Amino acid sequence: MTQLITPYPADDHDHHDDLNNLGLQADQTMLGKSVLDRRRVLGLGLLGIGLLVGCGSAALTTPAIGGTTGTAECPAAIPSETAGPYPADGSAASGQSLNVLTRSGIVRQDLRTSLSTGNTAAGVPLTVVLRLVNTNASCAALSGYAVYLWHCTADGNYSMYSSAIVGEDYLRGVQESGSDGTVTFQTVVPGCYAGRWPHIHFEVYPTLASATNASNKIQTSQLALPQATCEAVYATSGYSASTSNLSRISLASDNIFSDGSSTQMPTMTGSTSAGYTATLTVGLAR
Repeated sequence: MTQLITPYPADDHDHHDDLNNLGLQADQTMLGKSVLDRRRVLGLGLLGIGLLVGCGSAALTTPAIGGTTGTAECPAAIPSETAGPYPADGSAASGQSLNVLTRSGIVRQDLRTSLSTGNTAAGVPLTVVLRLVNTNASCAALSGYAVYLWHCTADGNYSMYSSAIVGEDYLRGVQESGSDGTVTFQTVVPGCYAGRWPHIHFEVYPTLASATNASNKIQTSQLALPQATCEAVYATSGYSASTSNLSRISLASDNIFSDGSSTQMPTMTGSTSAGYTATLTVGLAR
């Protein structure tokens, strides 16, 4: 029988107060700031322009693309969040110091297959596209950086930690940002387990070579998945517990996103049959 991960406070999952000595310190200054809705639109890049329709904000402009300096505003720097107890990044978490970052093949775009067993994680296909930009340099693209991304399975478990899939290491991987600051991952839409809004974890490293241990990271944050997309996905097979779990949580009550998720919510396109694409411009103060 599949053993689902229990919510906070039973395992302190993704709580702002770093009670389990996870080695990750939340940026309280950034978390305390309010995030304007217009920043959310700007943070989405060109795909976010569609959100301007009906928002009464026709005067807003999109960020400069590909490192071009101009008059367009930059997204606010994305806030720091805890990596939670299941990062597998070499930090002390859940009484272990697991590190998938040193495994051969972890630098990959497709995260759905386990490096250790060859098994594949089931779920509705999801492509995650993150564009890293420097908020201190007119949103210049940050090329040559590395992003480590991970999340739970369709049924709410984490590879390497949950008893049912402790021998798997899928839904974890690293990519290096290109000249335009972009990284792309192919994965599946994560499920919603009790106590947390559907989310995706990621860490940013200054170089690909440094992406071997959490001690080298420069940022840790999370993506908040849009409700409409989650509701559509969770109505499909394989996400049996997610619909009821989602009905009992909201962004306002989530212990990570309750203080704002504007810069952390990607634009979603696609369908349950064709798969989805999540796109977000990630602002970093470099």
